[in-house]
Amino acid sequence: MTKKILLVLAVGVLSGLFIIPDSLYNSTGILLDVGLCMLLFSVGVDIGSNKDIFKNLKNVGFKLLIVPAATVLGSLFGGILCSILFKMNLFGSLAVASGFTWYTLSAIIITPVSAELGTIAFLTNVFRELIAFISIPFIAKHIGYLETIAVGGAISMDTGLPIITRNTSQEVVIISFISGIIISLMVPILVPIFVGLL
Repeated sequence: MTKKILLVLAVGVLSGLFIIPDSLYNSTGILLDVGLCMLLFSVGVDIGSNKDIFKNLKNVGFKLLIVPAATVLGSLFGGILCSILFKMNLFGSLAVASGFTWYTLSAIIITPVSAELGTIAFLTNVFRELIAFISIPFIAKHIGYLETIAVGGAISMDTGLPIITRNTSQEVVIISFISGIIISLMVPILVPIFVGLL
């Protein structure tokens, strides 16, 4: 699965550079939305086909909140660590870390205050998403299912969901979706808070 994702990404980059005309770039947003909706519909059908999954969620309990909370805290700790290692402003580093792979929103919020930090936020969150795509199968096999949710952050509810579905269980997929929603809701709260403290 990981090889296919990387291959498709590479083909997309090469197509964008050499094949697709500039006039089609205005339609890429619509194509992305349609593709994402089809992807989520397919995952929904897969989840809905298992009638016992929602009964089993009652046994999950607090894991529904522990996973997103641990993801947020771990990401912020990483931001603090990066501010020390790279001698960055603490709040700037926390603003970047608070993107949780939502690179479009975090970069837009940060860029008016600092174009440099906005660029760092964009690249950091894009790379985190790519690393998640590559590492989720390994993490699921060697570390644990719930940990696959944390590595992706906000993408655990959309673009990362098919990889998590393929490598974990259906119960984890629902936790992943809910976790992704909670983490996504934290981005427009935390990023402006840290940007305001710059």
